[in-house]
Amino acid sequence: MEAGGRTPALLLLVGAIWLQLHLCSDAAGTTVFTLRNNCTYTVWPASLSGNTAVAVGGGGFELSPGANVSFPAPAGWSGRFWARTDCIAAAAASSGAGSVACATGDCGGAVSCSLGGAPPVTLAEFTLGGADGKDFYDVSLVDGYNVGIGVTATGAAVNHSTCGYAGCVGDVNALCPAELQVTGTTTAAAANATVACRSACEAFGTAEYCCTREHGGPDSCGPTRYSRMFKAACPAAYSYAYDDPTSTFTCGAGAQYLITFCPVQQQ
Repeated sequence: MEAGGRTPALLLLVGAIWLQLHLCSDAAGTTVFTLRNNCTYTVWPASLSGNTAVAVGGGGFELSPGANVSFPAPAGWSGRFWARTDCIAAAAASSGAGSVACATGDCGGAVSCSLGGAPPVTLAEFTLGGADGKDFYDVSLVDGYNVGIGVTATGAAVNHSTCGYAGCVGDVNALCPAELQVTGTTTAAAANATVACRSACEAFGTAEYCCTREHGGPDSCGPTRYSRMFKAACPAAYSYAYDDPTSTFTCGAGAQYLITFCPVQQQ
């Protein structure tokens, strides 16, 4: 699904398919996800279904800077999307399945993920057709941060006054304290750059940060100095497990969703 090297005719065909998919989705009530790479580097988006074996979007693919990909999701689907960064793809084996090794968000080296992304990783999470038939969605930094993600509800059925923007526009990697930093050599930065920012739970494993044991409920697990740092950078994203009031968004039936990697502003 790499955009680079496409011929003009192929680009026109992809555009026509994208338009037809959206027109049909509005008519049939199918939810269509559009993933856009606004980063200056290639990412490998991945998806993982939480309530079905269906691999929405094929489970994973390569997405060049400036490229868009759209695909439908089955009714009632729940799951997550994330971006893998600084990936090196291996040639497909004779069995037909290739592999990809990624510095962040890797899912066991598979191109099409059947496992979650290795933290730290920014997540876009969805439950379609939940309570009262509404869609529920959020962007979460509970598993840490590797790249900014923005989620915008689109389509004729969307009420923009109630279907809020979920996301993380701020560059958490630039703000990440030393004890949470994951460093490496990237295609977008120099060697030993901060490529991801761990959650305090992953870094320290204590009940206070992981919301477990004596801190295993909303009354006993609150924000910490680390989660407040995440929240300050990304007010419209989950910063810890019980950060629900300002982090969960809902939209009525018929919405379509644009997921942007490296968003520059609320859309």
